[in-house]
Amino acid sequence: MIKKFKLTLFIVFFIYQTSVFSKTTDDKNFNPKYLSNYLSAIISQNTEDSLKHFNSSKILINKHDKYLKKYVLNLTINGQVQKAITVINQNKNKINSKFFEAKLLLLIDNFKKKNFNQNIKLLNELQRYRDSENFNYIIYEVLKSYNDLFLTRELNSNKKDFGKLSLINEVFQYCYLDRTETNSKFINLINSSEGNYTRYLFFYLNNLIKKNDFKSAIQISKDINIFESNLLIQQSKQWIDSSDFSKFDNFFSCKNEADIIAEFFFLISNFYASDGNFEKSNFYSNISIYLNPKFYFNLTHLVSNYFEANNYEKVRKLLKNFSKKEEIYYWYKFKKISKIIYNEEGADKSLSYIEKKFKDYSNPSLKIINDMANIYKRNKEFEKSINFYSLLLKKLNKNSEEYADVLYRRGSSYERLGDDKRSDNDLLKSLSIKPNDPYVLNYLGYSWLERGYEIQEAINMLNNAYNQKKNDPYIIDSVGWGYYLIGDYINAENFLRKAIQIMPKDPIVNDHYGDVLWKLNRKIQAKYYWESALNSEDSENEMKINISKKLLKGLNES
Repeated sequence: MIKKFKLTLFIVFFIYQTSVFSKTTDDKNFNPKYLSNYLSAIISQNTEDSLKHFNSSKILINKHDKYLKKYVLNLTINGQVQKAITVINQNKNKINSKFFEAKLLLLIDNFKKKNFNQNIKLLNELQRYRDSENFNYIIYEVLKSYNDLFLTRELNSNKKDFGKLSLINEVFQYCYLDRTETNSKFINLINSSEGNYTRYLFFYLNNLIKKNDFKSAIQISKDINIFESNLLIQQSKQWIDSSDFSKFDNFFSCKNEADIIAEFFFLISNFYASDGNFEKSNFYSNISIYLNPKFYFNLTHLVSNYFEANNYEKVRKLLKNFSKKEEIYYWYKFKKISKIIYNEEGADKSLSYIEKKFKDYSNPSLKIINDMANIYKRNKEFEKSINFYSLLLKKLNKNSEEYADVLYRRGSSYERLGDDKRSDNDLLKSLSIKPNDPYVLNYLGYSWLERGYEIQEAINMLNNAYNQKKNDPYIIDSVGWGYYLIGDYINAENFLRKAIQIMPKDPIVNDHYGDVLWKLNRKIQAKYYWESALNSEDSENEMKINISKKLLKGLNES
């Protein structure tokens, strides 16, 4: 009864505190359904349902300051950017249109129409709102610099440092102006140690092909590891290897102003996604797609956002954009749907679906074969995974990185089957091709530790891996476990504590940390971490049995 009273009081308060239903509102326009639709739209949280409710209460555009903003955001998030721009233009002289996103969308419209002179006034207006949210200042400064670039056709003198973003913007400025330094700028960006810029290999290749430098593009393509590259780079390699060079120009040109701005907003969308703000991420992602709809590969970013939000209906709808004409993205669609099926119906249904889709390929690419091998491995169908890895090895260059990667994966499958001889053989062969691969060193070293084989050599391998990947929790755990096995519990605790801080829910790390704490006579704490491992959804049955024994009898008696 109390809860009902509070809800009623809130609604009454809301009604009388908003301009929608204030005394200044024209009573003729008032209808209770407008409030109902508005509240329903808010509750629906920027879904297609919320858009339906918004569209049913349009009168509020003229009456409620916040309504227009929410409506515009909702339209954009649902991919109706042009409609959002139209709504703003219809209301741009009203007080309730004075917000950052409204001015931004008008700027976007001008960028698409190449009305750069009109953007000067809009940028001055946008400046008033640039400090209202996280990235607004950066957005304002970058758009201003690009608008100056498009107007003057000269390198921008704005030296404000926005980290990675500044490097990327500089490259596109050089490319837009067709400066001789463009290629070197791309190379410096791609090879930068400050972050992962492999995406920009696509734009570099795009520029090479634009210059008819097919020889350089082909050479670069030969060095691309298809198993380690993202989808865009895999697609680039496929086009080059099949001499389908014209495809690059079909999707992007650094001579096209809207394409450049689209890439900028794709970056902003990624920044917001990395912060977990999927609403803002989707807003800017749709702006990017609006500016360059040809580059539909960027839809994968929206797919990821909606997948993380468990909005599988929206994911399935977006995936319809990927057809047979681009094999890599068509296969990506099936893999993503299989993940949805896994979450909704379980592993068996998911595996059955992807197996069926794989059979439709009469001549599957190496990437697809590799994916199937990995899928079988994740589903603990190790014999099937080995068969697919073996098929790959017959088709690959024996001195290539791909060959070494597949040996590693096949070797780890053999290890899971208990075939230590074949496992060691594959892993050592992999290391002969890539001697310092941290992940192979970690896997082989840990395997040897577990078997009590060549303990010191195993620890040397793990330390080598750790020196390369000091923040990798799995490698940290392996090093810590190595020290535990040789009785160095102090060093073991230091490493395992670091691993648990990075990966607090991992059952193996919790189990290991519990063991070392027990050895250090911190038994209450040890039991806490054992219980965490025991209660983990990722714990396997054998581990659970062993942990249950330790909780009952302690480590020494188990």
